[in-house]
Amino acid sequence: MDPLQISYLAFGIVLILAVIFDLGLLSKTGTTVTIKRALIQTAFWVGLAMLFFGFLWYEDGHRIALEYVSAYLMEWSLSIDNIFVFILIFTFFKVKAEFYGRVLLIGILTAIVLRIIFITVGIALVAKFHWLLYVFGALLVYTGVSMFFARHEEQMDVEENGVYRFLKRFLPLTGGDGGGKFRILLDGKRRYTTLFVVVVLLATTDIVFAVDSIPAVFGISQEKIVIYTSNIFAVLGLRSLFFLLRGAIDRFGHLQQGIAVVLVFVGIKMLVEFFDIEIPVYISLLVILVCISGGIGYSMWSTRKNGGSGGV
Repeated sequence: MDPLQISYLAFGIVLILAVIFDLGLLSKTGTTVTIKRALIQTAFWVGLAMLFFGFLWYEDGHRIALEYVSAYLMEWSLSIDNIFVFILIFTFFKVKAEFYGRVLLIGILTAIVLRIIFITVGIALVAKFHWLLYVFGALLVYTGVSMFFARHEEQMDVEENGVYRFLKRFLPLTGGDGGGKFRILLDGKRRYTTLFVVVVLLATTDIVFAVDSIPAVFGISQEKIVIYTSNIFAVLGLRSLFFLLRGAIDRFGHLQQGIAVVLVFVGIKMLVEFFDIEIPVYISLLVILVCISGGIGYSMWSTRKNGGSGGV
């Protein structure tokens, strides 16, 4: 086996063991996840991602390892905006805390499958039509500029969500959670509960975010191992990050600007390659670290200064 095949095998084994460990030891069905437990789980997934970074450095060299950690950090920071929408969905459907863990797990595992399909199609298209990278670059610059000036209060309207409207039109839905079930028998007919709707919305919402995040990963690396693993590790950490941030999401109001600058930078990086200008990977990593840490730091400072309101 060559080093790349070993890396894929190691990733698959670690992924399976980690999910089993997370489900069996860190997560118990029906229990409320405390901040302490969420912090432990978040540290577990971030630590695992960093251990894989070390493995890639040893097995495949520093370039791929640095590309991986750059892509992972960018995806991880984008996850915070993703979580903000998750919280809106859970609030809208009045999901009970005891069902959070199970619904998030199924929604996120579904999102991973959809992302793998999305990434595979993207890799095939870029391999055949290299000029798509420049389209991705322009899209990222536009998205980054729009995100930078967007107000954080602009929230997703769940009632007007296209997927939710589709489900209401074509599936027999019930207004209850079915006691934790996704489908129940009501008046002799099969009906889908709100938990089923939430799972579908979580998965499809993640794909909407992937429209920005996956092209951004292509801007950092075209290595398949980097694109797949950075995305999957970041998405797997969403569940614990949700529990960690659900009570403090307003404290990260300025992280949006930091992420926006990263997207603009990555977009420009992709566009200048047309002129044979290549920005080193360590510069990309430095920009990502500075923007993310700066956004978080400024958000926390602004929150303290304004007495708890950190939005823009």
